[in-house]
Amino acid sequence: MDANFEDQSKLPELKLDAKQSQGFLSFFKTFPHDPRPIRLFDRRDYYTAHGENATFIAKTYYRTTTALRQLGSGSDGLSSVSVSKNMFETIARDLLLERTDHTLEIYEGSGSSWRLVKSGTPGNLGSFEDVLFANNEMQDTPVVVALLPNFRENGCTVGLGYVDLTKRVLGLAEFLDDSHFTNVESALVALGCKECLLPLESGKTSEIRTLHDALNRCGVMLTERKKTEFKMRDLVQDLSRLVKGSIEPVRDLVSGFEFAAGALGALLSYAELLGDESNYGNYSIQRYNLDSYMRLDSAAMRALNVLESKTDANKNFSLFGLMNRTCTAGMGKRLLHMWLKQPLLDVNEINSRLDLVQAFVEDPALRQDLRQHLKRISDIERLMHNLEKKRAGLQHIVKLYQSSIRLPYIKSALERYVGEFSSLIKERYWDPLELWTDDGHLNKFIALVEAAVDLDQLENGEYMISSSYDPALSALKDEQESLEHQIHNLHKETAKDLDLALDKALKLDKGTQFGHVFRITKKEEPKIRKKLTTQFIVLETRKDGVKFTNTKLKKLGDQYQRIVEEYKNCQKELVNRVVQTTATFSEVFWSVAGLLSELDVLLSFADLASSCPTAYTRPIITPSDEGDIILEGSRHPCVEAQDWVNFIPNDCKLVRGKSWFQIITGPNMGGKSTFIRQVGVNILMAQVGSFVPCDKASISIRDCIFARVGAGDCQLRGVSTFMQEMLETASILKGATDKSLIIIDELGRGTSTYDGFGLAWAICEHLVEVIKAPTLFATHFHELTALAHENSVHEANMKQIVGVANYHVSAHIDSSSHKLTMLYKVEPGACDQSFGIQVAEFANFPESVVSLAREKAAELEDFSATAVIPSDASEEVGSKRKREYDSDDMSRGAARAHEFLKEFSNLPLETMDLKEALQKVSKMKDDLQKDSVNSHWLQQFF
Repeated sequence: MDANFEDQSKLPELKLDAKQSQGFLSFFKTFPHDPRPIRLFDRRDYYTAHGENATFIAKTYYRTTTALRQLGSGSDGLSSVSVSKNMFETIARDLLLERTDHTLEIYEGSGSSWRLVKSGTPGNLGSFEDVLFANNEMQDTPVVVALLPNFRENGCTVGLGYVDLTKRVLGLAEFLDDSHFTNVESALVALGCKECLLPLESGKTSEIRTLHDALNRCGVMLTERKKTEFKMRDLVQDLSRLVKGSIEPVRDLVSGFEFAAGALGALLSYAELLGDESNYGNYSIQRYNLDSYMRLDSAAMRALNVLESKTDANKNFSLFGLMNRTCTAGMGKRLLHMWLKQPLLDVNEINSRLDLVQAFVEDPALRQDLRQHLKRISDIERLMHNLEKKRAGLQHIVKLYQSSIRLPYIKSALERYVGEFSSLIKERYWDPLELWTDDGHLNKFIALVEAAVDLDQLENGEYMISSSYDPALSALKDEQESLEHQIHNLHKETAKDLDLALDKALKLDKGTQFGHVFRITKKEEPKIRKKLTTQFIVLETRKDGVKFTNTKLKKLGDQYQRIVEEYKNCQKELVNRVVQTTATFSEVFWSVAGLLSELDVLLSFADLASSCPTAYTRPIITPSDEGDIILEGSRHPCVEAQDWVNFIPNDCKLVRGKSWFQIITGPNMGGKSTFIRQVGVNILMAQVGSFVPCDKASISIRDCIFARVGAGDCQLRGVSTFMQEMLETASILKGATDKSLIIIDELGRGTSTYDGFGLAWAICEHLVEVIKAPTLFATHFHELTALAHENSVHEANMKQIVGVANYHVSAHIDSSSHKLTMLYKVEPGACDQSFGIQVAEFANFPESVVSLAREKAAELEDFSATAVIPSDASEEVGSKRKREYDSDDMSRGAARAHEFLKEFSNLPLETMDLKEALQKVSKMKDDLQKDSVNSHWLQQFF
């Protein structure tokens, strides 16, 4: 909610008489109690909301309850608030585009008789699109998903159906999922889901609660529907009416799913697709494959700041805001939104995008030329959507025409390119444009518009059919002009007869309630009073003068009015004909829209890569089972774009078998979090097809990015910060593969030092030995750096830890003043201090507190004098207590701790009650304590 709040004094006045109020109150009581819909009642000049809705609007949008008025009196009284047309737009945009906890309904009527005329949800904007996007570009296409989960002993099979109502696409998917619904979450993120349908009866179990949590994390509105709606019956028959083309492929596709078809059936019913004949034959259907794109869950999207947030200080805070330099009106933005949620996995597809970006980077003249032309392109997708929905008028046709006449310029600009990738540009863009702009396609449309539309009138803001387009229209136009001429002559004759100056004294008014009339000022009236009363009919005497007519003027005026009406009706008929003809070009326009939005996004990538103070570079892409991840001189694109930042680049070399797992230590505020995030952001940008902020980059494709970088409390659901942290980590342990990228920041800090360290150690070992994914693990547990020196074979499990390397962010302490200076460089080796006390000094802690902190830290810690341990060091890193443990002892203890944690992570906590879970964990702890007899290192934790 921005600065759109209206002063209370400007609130529309709620004007209802006693009878109207009573009628409305009796009608309002018939509504069932449901907090989801916000119901607004159209009172013509303004809207009203009542009851809980009125209180919600007053508090949320007016930010005061003084906006509330009382309708009725006593116990029957109803809180009410009036809403102006402007405020209505603000409320609609917030409820349907920003929030996911309400739907919007508009009612029309009076007294006790009201009917629902419009309804919308975050997933189905429906008839509110005109209000929402009248002055704003449509940045994202909302998608509604239906899920049909089927729980079995060995997991859960999820049937997924989805519909994109803007692009008219239906989709189906079916997959196995774990207890955290990681696949569901990544599918919701990739599809840009705003609303999700679930069967009502399944809402009692703990599994469903976990699924609800996944929907909450993704910011998706949950809509529960009766289980009977999730049915396959008649689905193929229904789809045969909606989907263009033959029914056989549709039947084959649907028959391959056990549960997804039921989910799609619920969607067709919910979105009422069959109730709108304009949908018939206009939908396409596809199988959605989870493995088509890099998987990103909501935690990774937040950690990497992929999409915009209302809390962003400026547009460069998010990757979308930074990369969005698109020129088209909305189409490019929506495609960029989708690409960022669906990074590619195919090396050839990624390189194809990178080739095109390189072509535009190397040819600035071509880039600028194309971008100038794209700025003149309207939102063709939305224009076609309105056209197919029978909501289009002549102005929509003209916008399509104005976009179409730019295409030859775009084509000739592309034709002039003779660089390294000319054959790719010709195949990808020039050839399709050549086909679509020929005489059988868009040239035919251009000729239609130029013949049919009066383009000269556009400068006056009038959209009219040219009178020369149709003989009947032309005849009406001639008759209209003839009558105008006769009326003008009569005006001249009357002025002469009354001896009044034409237009100055005797005026001719048209379009009044009396039609054409003569008008004179009250001052002139006495001069002609005699003639006025005998030869004319006086219609009205007011301050602005006297209006009068005669039989001739009345007859001509009536004829003129009739011709104008006929002309309007003829225009309307011809507009409908032109709109229907334009709809036959639908397929061409959708193809052109897809091509231009892709071109727009790739030009946007090239513009970003070229215009940054330090240029971006093209990454070398290798398959996921080949190559390493090498980023030389890498930077965080969003951080370096802030005005106050002079960014210090760093290298990241994740090398298989050597530094595939990196433990990063160093002071608070030293740049650890920025460094590990920037690696994730660089990889995501590369797989989207963009150049990256590095001096040199080589990237082995990742199928998924997992990020655990800070957790928030969820006390309302009984989940503490630490529990949230553990749940996120559990989903990494269950969902990650050797082809993923894992980013972990500060794991295990929400519990006691030893418990947290034990967990962190065991998780690290599991990631290194079992999952084997490239990992960046930032921590203040300096003892973890010993993992990099575990080159001796474990006695307990006969495994050797390989591929672990230590890195630290460097800082300098002045020996005399103890002042800390952050250097923000990532260097090999471990750091054994967190410099927390020095950071407290930065925050201006009292001197006495800082001194006491130094004393206590000195008592508890026995660190060596050197701040950095060389990366080839073979000795153990100092531990927190003044005790030394030999490597065999630590290995035995760590192996047993690892076994304990594995057993703990496999516990079905979602299905256990609290008492049962506590008993089980207590027994596991007792067993671990007994086994600690063989390990002094393990004993320290008890």
